[in-house]
Amino acid sequence: MFKDGEINGVVIRVMAKHLDQRGWLMEIFRQDELTNEYYPAMGYISMTKAGVARGPHEHVEQADLFGFLGPSNFKVYMWDNRKNSTTYRNKMVVLAGIDDPKSILIPPGVVHAYKNVGNEMGMVTNVPNRLYAGYGRKFDVDEIRHESDQTTIFQLD
Repeated sequence: MFKDGEINGVVIRVMAKHLDQRGWLMEIFRQDELTNEYYPAMGYISMTKAGVARGPHEHVEQADLFGFLGPSNFKVYMWDNRKNSTTYRNKMVVLAGIDDPKSILIPPGVVHAYKNVGNEMGMVTNVPNRLYAGYGRKFDVDEIRHESDQTTIFQLD
């Protein structure tokens, strides 16, 4: 049903680790590398246990800008579910984390999931362009969840 290939609008950047005597620093996002439609509205950090997946799910309006920086590694899955996209039904799988830190911009309509494929807890940052549940957390969450559907076409390896 899906074919391997790039997905229009997905932006993957290698995150440069700047080391000095105090430790390291990585830039999560820069305004000069994003169009204003993707400027963050909030940010969060999550930790995912080894062997655990989050997703697949998608957003109608929200774009996610994830940072996979470690201390573990992740397999990131993306499926283009946008019927008007030239890459509709393409699937991308990317490895990212401590061994190859990356930021990944996932536009609305691209189903996504990630799995910690390492042996320890892994940290992921996200600076989405919409507020979770809207201003004051008073609105419906912009999320279509597929992970509880055993028959979903969005399958992780």
